[in-house]
Amino acid sequence: MESMRILYPEINTYEHDMLEVSAGHRLYVEQSGSPDGIPVLFLHGGPGGGSQAWHRRFFDPQCYRIILFDQRGCGRSSPHASLEENNTWALVEDMERIRTALGVDKWLLFGGSWGSTLALAYAQTCPERVLGMILRGVFLCRRKDIHWFYQDGASRVFPDAFAEFIRPIPETERGDLLSAFYRRLTGADELQQMACAKAWSIWEAACSTLAPNAHLVDQFAEPHRALAMARIEAHYFMNDSFLAPDQLIAKANRLASIPGVIVHGRYDMVCPLDNALALHQAWPKAQLNIIRDAGHAASEPAIVDALVHATDYMAAELEKIL
Repeated sequence: MESMRILYPEINTYEHDMLEVSAGHRLYVEQSGSPDGIPVLFLHGGPGGGSQAWHRRFFDPQCYRIILFDQRGCGRSSPHASLEENNTWALVEDMERIRTALGVDKWLLFGGSWGSTLALAYAQTCPERVLGMILRGVFLCRRKDIHWFYQDGASRVFPDAFAEFIRPIPETERGDLLSAFYRRLTGADELQQMACAKAWSIWEAACSTLAPNAHLVDQFAEPHRALAMARIEAHYFMNDSFLAPDQLIAKANRLASIPGVIVHGRYDMVCPLDNALALHQAWPKAQLNIIRDAGHAASEPAIVDALVHATDYMAAELEKIL
């Protein structure tokens, strides 16, 4: 039996810069791997999660020109946790600015969770610029998906963690948790803002893995990361992620010529499997890999195995046509 794949060894960047994309926003952009390799853009989750060094390791550095960036308001981009001019379509435009600035004609998109949402939005806007997509933990950002995770659904699988999540919110406001958190995350009380940010981010980490992962919870609870992710996620979700109802499925016909691989954990409690099934039905050209022993997180061993197989597979396929 074939052994499970693990991440490629650690690598350093060969270039990084701050790209000004508007009067108010500068984005951290980095490159690693082979400058002459297949361009691949890593799209991190959240929105507001930021990229990390280990994200480079899903890709064979001999085959890929690996491009990571921190989306508006998070990671090393500035200003931190800013909601001004921060929306899905600004991020799509940012991706085009990055592509142009780096002299890339077409690229492979690799995105998980919110990163899959952004990949789909971009590919449906600029299909001629997309070589293919690898999507993990598909998130369609439908109202029912937000309700599942932030109001009623995951709460019944993780009632203990949910009780901690809602602790900062008075009982009288718990009928609409998203709005209650948004008011506090955008309010003037900094102590309340941080308490809500940590509760919000810890809730997501607690539900992201099949087995409890204290290290992931600690990462998500780190104040700098928690504040950006909670504020930006609440901002997007209060605005339906700046998408029309079921937009990503309704416009899936624009993906018809794009090859893809979808990787989704059977026990994903953050973005349930019906997200991936709906996308696959609308985009049959993509392969669907349901991972039987995994939840949501990209770091879970079976998800890593599937994603590294996917990047190797896509490299072999793309090298035939490039």
